[in-house]
Amino acid sequence: MPDLGMFPRSAWRRVYETTLTGMVDAVLDYGDPTGAPRLRAELASYLGRVRGARVEAGAVVVTTGAAQGFAVLAAALRASGASTIGFEEPGSYGVRGHLESHGLKLVPVPVDGDGLDVAALERTGAPAVFVTPAHQFPSGVVLAPARRAALVEWARRTGGLIVEDDYDAEFRYDRDPVGCLQGVAPDAVAYIGSVSKALAPALRLGWLAVPEKWREAVVERKAWADLGGPVLEQLAFAELLAGGGYDRHLRRTRLEHRRRRDALVAALRLHLPGLRISGVAAGLHLVVELPDDVDDEALAERARAAGLGPLPLSRMRLTGGGPPGLVIGYAANPPGELETAVSVLAALVAASHAPRR
Repeated sequence: MPDLGMFPRSAWRRVYETTLTGMVDAVLDYGDPTGAPRLRAELASYLGRVRGARVEAGAVVVTTGAAQGFAVLAAALRASGASTIGFEEPGSYGVRGHLESHGLKLVPVPVDGDGLDVAALERTGAPAVFVTPAHQFPSGVVLAPARRAALVEWARRTGGLIVEDDYDAEFRYDRDPVGCLQGVAPDAVAYIGSVSKALAPALRLGWLAVPEKWREAVVERKAWADLGGPVLEQLAFAELLAGGGYDRHLRRTRLEHRRRRDALVAALRLHLPGLRISGVAAGLHLVVELPDDVDDEALAERARAAGLGPLPLSRMRLTGGGPPGLVIGYAANPPGELETAVSVLAALVAASHAPRR
């Protein structure tokens, strides 16, 4: 979760007032199911400039968050006859639920230090694959250049669809973020993103861009899903993009998130020395690997009872195996709270090793 207190209220109030003042009455009618034309144009420009996407305004579908993008795309895949989709292992259990609820069977594809194992994907025979190439969830690894090329080659050779969740791409701390995969292969990639982490989940604003052959099926299902999204919010966000307010907000929050990340890493090294920390270069979370004898599900449950909110790494796996660990977010808490939370967590980890009597 982002820190909701960082939401740019003053900037949002200005763009919302500008929207209300300048709009015609017809805007309040049922709108285009693909979204307000002005926002689609601004998104196409922004995604091309910042993420290297190759998408025309007419190809952008505005969604009520990434979740709707997953749902609409899953429904389109099922309608095409697809029954399976390759899925990162470990991967997001939240996205897993969206895809499974639409009847897709998830086939685990292992992730290593270079990202998704494309050779393993090939062996599954799946007609599509879900991937987070810019910042894999939960590991934080970036899909290596050779893997990116191999994945695009797989899609073009087999006709497979790459479902790219551009997860946490806005928050990279060590270097400029890698461009989106869609920019390399717009003919093979369905590209999904949202402002839920960058602004606030309550806005329900996201986007989906699909290859031309998938567009009709996606737009049809989007139209039946909601008859169009929240147009006032769409136009306000378009104004924020056009005026540079979104860029300024991201610059401010990126600096603060880095400060919080540094505080969390320092606290973990102080209170839990010796444990491996990964995924620190980007995003709003990191992963702490635990000793093999620790039950991460049980530890996470005890942590929740103590007022903390880590997620067990084992929950992110479709199959068994792999080291136990915790996925820990840091965006919503200032440094002092993070240090206190880690001291509590360290005591819980120590108790997990206590000898049984």
